[in-house]
Amino acid sequence: MTLVVCAALIALLHGILSFLPVSLTPRWYDIAVGGTIYLKTSIDFAILMGRLMATYPGWRGRVAIEIGTAVGNAAGTIAIIILWVFFKDIHILLALMVLIASLVLLELAHGGLEHFANWKVATYLHRFLDPVVRFLPNVGVNLGGKAGLSWWGLLTFSITVPFILGLDDFAGYVPLFSIVNVYGFAIGVIAAHTVLNIALFLSPSRTIAAVKNPYVSLAGTLAFIGLAIYGLFEAGKILFMILHV
Repeated sequence: MTLVVCAALIALLHGILSFLPVSLTPRWYDIAVGGTIYLKTSIDFAILMGRLMATYPGWRGRVAIEIGTAVGNAAGTIAIIILWVFFKDIHILLALMVLIASLVLLELAHGGLEHFANWKVATYLHRFLDPVVRFLPNVGVNLGGKAGLSWWGLLTFSITVPFILGLDDFAGYVPLFSIVNVYGFAIGVIAAHTVLNIALFLSPSRTIAAVKNPYVSLAGTLAFIGLAIYGLFEAGKILFMILHV
């Protein structure tokens, strides 16, 4: 199923980019660059998917999570390419995307605190994160299963969050677009997400056990916070450059 979804999304990518002034000749090294960069920065996707797997087990949940995250990641990729083609200078949009994604990352960091709630460090992290999550309450509720999402609700949620995170990741890739072929790069990103999907679902029980492990949860929480702070710094730097041009 993941391979079929991957092929369909690459076909969609090809169909959309065929209307744009973009080379549709995929080169293996552009695909390799896209796949390598994605897998090196996919910790947010991996932990998100692991938590969704733990909250919504079973084959129906698996189908929604696999399809949803793949579509969300691909949609974010295609959106950034379209913006880049028509508006080469999209600094304000990039700053906004990074800002929103950083808030989502902080919400994801908050969702991992329950797995090491008895540790003293969780108290300090709660003081830092609790005020932030008020801005994005639905993410934590849905991720924790408290909303009791239907299959379509889970599918929508699985699309939405990866779409936002994908915008953030791809915003950092934009400088590469003048060096690599964006079509091949995007194929690499979509294919790499498929590899991640397959790896996580090879043994759902192990993946779920990993994301619930307190040490892994702490590491993931700190990684989310680090990525969010870096994103906020980058957004601020972009806005500072715009205001001082």
